[in-house]
Amino acid sequence: MASGACVDRTPRSGCRGSNPAGGTRHKAPDRSWSGAFDIPPPHRQPRTRWSADIESRALEVDQVSVSEETAPAHISAVMDLAAEAVMCVRRRRFLVDSKPVLLATSYLPLSLVAGSAITQEDTGPGGTYARLSELGHAPVHFREEIRSRMPSPDELTQLSLAPGTPVILICRTAFTEEGHPVEVNEMTLDAASYVLEYDFDA
Repeated sequence: MASGACVDRTPRSGCRGSNPAGGTRHKAPDRSWSGAFDIPPPHRQPRTRWSADIESRALEVDQVSVSEETAPAHISAVMDLAAEAVMCVRRRRFLVDSKPVLLATSYLPLSLVAGSAITQEDTGPGGTYARLSELGHAPVHFREEIRSRMPSPDELTQLSLAPGTPVILICRTAFTEEGHPVEVNEMTLDAASYVLEYDFDA
């Protein structure tokens, strides 16, 4: 996924790459399923939404895996963990009309989520952020970092990309009220399919 995307572990009063509500709109122009792909503020609306013009089209997750892995160095740095810390890693692939549109990998400290539904493929109503809230670690602040690069061979296959198509990398870090990072979510999008749209005040 978006390896090395997160480099700063200090939460900020303004989230780079976020609108005032904390959501990011990913417009998908010039496709039969053209519309805006919302990744809304998870603590307020944990489910991904699609804009009205494609509400009849199903957003599906066709691949889910959950594992325990040693944290990559850049994730350990963001989460302020020891270099060999073990994390719960959740990987998903999202489809629209059978077309892969997004890859997402979430990293959560295993010491925080062990024994909870977060370690299962089905996290239950409200998803990961609802379970974190139940554990007393509700995300209330988010930071996004955005980069782009050419895809890896695996990303090329997973997203069914045309040769020469770059990918957009969005790295979102979720923080508690106390400023503790509780999740890093690395998302990979087809750059030929999306326009990232942000609304913010002066």
